[in-house]
Amino acid sequence: MWRCTGPRWSGGGPEPEGRFGQRLGWYCAERGAERTSLLPAGKTLAFAAQGERRCLGVRRAGRWIVCPYDAVLDGASAKDQCARCAQLDRSRSVAADTMADDPRPYGVYLAYFGPGLLKVGITAAERGAARLVEQGAVAYAWLGRGPLMAARRAEAVLGSALAVPDRFTKSAKRAARGALPPVVDRVAELARLHARARDPELWPETLEPVEFACTDHTELFGLDRIPGVVAELGGMTAGAEVVGEVLAGVGSDVYLRLAGEGEGPVQGVGGVVAVMDARVLSGWVLGAAGGRVTTVPVRAAVAGVGEREGGGQEGLF
Repeated sequence: MWRCTGPRWSGGGPEPEGRFGQRLGWYCAERGAERTSLLPAGKTLAFAAQGERRCLGVRRAGRWIVCPYDAVLDGASAKDQCARCAQLDRSRSVAADTMADDPRPYGVYLAYFGPGLLKVGITAAERGAARLVEQGAVAYAWLGRGPLMAARRAEAVLGSALAVPDRFTKSAKRAARGALPPVVDRVAELARLHARARDPELWPETLEPVEFACTDHTELFGLDRIPGVVAELGGMTAGAEVVGEVLAGVGSDVYLRLAGEGEGPVQGVGGVVAVMDARVLSGWVLGAAGGRVTTVPVRAAVAGVGEREGGGQEGLF
């Protein structure tokens, strides 16, 4: 039985970002096997949630450790672990301050999600831009590199001095994608903040500086294919179906042109573009859709509220 493990991006490390691609991950506990399936633009998705949504367990050393409690999860939540597995996961995590002995070098970055939506964060240098892609950063620039604790101090000091937060709500990120300024304006905003961060009075001596160079993800994510007004898909329930064509993928979000009709304030949604947080698929067994319509609730997007995500600290994976 294959359970979805949520959104994944292929590639990673220092390889060219053109090799990244949004995917869904899958895990079969009986076989101890994993696989992924691509989500390219133009692909038709037609699936139904089967049975109960179960905790995925904990991932260690590149493999899944099955949840010993076989816990049932809330279908509407983006969380793919029960409370006890999540606690175990955070027992060895940079984000939870339980991995201070990590010997790997870390990079400090500036990430751009939209006008005024910039943050400072860190990621293991060996992961390259993977962390930025997973967070759905529209553009980014490296600030510096150094040991973990030096990177953490720089993140805290620069975040405070530059008055930028360590995270934004998912809804704020989504709203910004529908009204992005030209690339040249994004680069200019990042460049101004990068120059401020390099002020000698702010710059930590233990961090090796990196000259400004901006990377934009318009082509990678397919940002030009996202319309200004986008509906949102709700959580999954047993038997719920999603039928639509993939338009774009940003971080954990998948943008679909829906087939058929849905429930909620958006009626007659055939042809409407809706965004789905693919993390709500994790833990479900997904089978073929029985019909040709989307039966998951579809709602109008509400800007500026929602789950906080994309913290500035790098987790274990």
